[in-house]
Amino acid sequence: MTRISFGNAQIVLPNEVVQGHLEVEDGWITGIASGDESPAGAIDFDGDFLMPGLVDLHSDHLEKHITPRPGVYWHALSAAVSYDAQVISSGITTMFDSFGLMGEEFDKDRNAALGRMLQGMEEAANEGLLRADHFIHLRCEIIEPDIVHRFAALQEHPRLKLVSLMDHTPGQRTFPDPRKWKAHQKRRTGASDAELDAILAARQKARDEYGALNRRAVAEICQEKGIVVASHDDTTLDHILEAEQLGNAISEFPTSHLAAAEARRRNIQVVMGAPNLVRGGSHIGNLSAGECARSGLLDILASDYIPASLLHAAFLLTGETVGWSLPKAIATVTTSPATCVGLDDRGEIVRGKRADLLRVRVHNGLPVIRSVWRAGHLVY
Repeated sequence: MTRISFGNAQIVLPNEVVQGHLEVEDGWITGIASGDESPAGAIDFDGDFLMPGLVDLHSDHLEKHITPRPGVYWHALSAAVSYDAQVISSGITTMFDSFGLMGEEFDKDRNAALGRMLQGMEEAANEGLLRADHFIHLRCEIIEPDIVHRFAALQEHPRLKLVSLMDHTPGQRTFPDPRKWKAHQKRRTGASDAELDAILAARQKARDEYGALNRRAVAEICQEKGIVVASHDDTTLDHILEAEQLGNAISEFPTSHLAAAEARRRNIQVVMGAPNLVRGGSHIGNLSAGECARSGLLDILASDYIPASLLHAAFLLTGETVGWSLPKAIATVTTSPATCVGLDDRGEIVRGKRADLLRVRVHNGLPVIRSVWRAGHLVY
């Protein structure tokens, strides 16, 4: 039996923070006690926070490691290991790697990288090279004519636990104003007005022809397989009603206050991006995560494209502008995401839960990861 003790820590429990010590046996939390005394041989936290490992439902940051420059594809295993190192050093002990099944316009690198990313992560996992626990979040662009077929090729993957149904057609959801979409794509790709107009027309036609059918088909497969489903970039009441009808558990990155409020009313979990909160707003002008939190409509934070943003954003929720307690804020990156996808063995410091643990010190308002344990093993 392997035993570890942690003492002199500010322990972030589900409803309070206590000064005390923690006992772990064989990777599971077995004892929690308040007070100044610590067991002999306990790891002295010197007053640092002891909190649950983070659970991140959405990160496409692996793409930055596999394609560090446009058209440049990095060694798959090297990319997987370096990405995992960034994940674990950010305090994320359970990561949902977000892989996109996209259209070809502007996304050729992403599609070409998909197989490499899957290969790299599989090899790293099989060889015991990963320090975080990794699952798959498959992002399906439902206007693609062959998306159901492409999804079917991955639907039996043992690590697949979450699917998001996306529709990035300009004129709604992420880009209700097509002019903003064109400006964004010009900055991103340098495409001409004529090229963008042709793509816009093709996407709108594909959406009319395939969108509703594919959304329902993928959702029904997920329901049959027990895979959690998220809607994406909900904006209107109709978007939320559709998500409810399809049994979606998550509204991921709603773009309007109305959509977030309607999702909450229907017990659909609202997920917002941590970078949105850290930056003080959406980089494309949609709903602010801070506004969502102040309105009591934020359930879960996801790192989206910057792993280090997750813990930083959670601590920002405790500031004057939002004013949440630390346990409530930390729940958005631990308990709530874990529960939402059925990982009931982790996400909080409770007896009988897995010992995914962080040592965190706050420096000038910034939470800094000092150590990470996954299932009781020191991994950072």
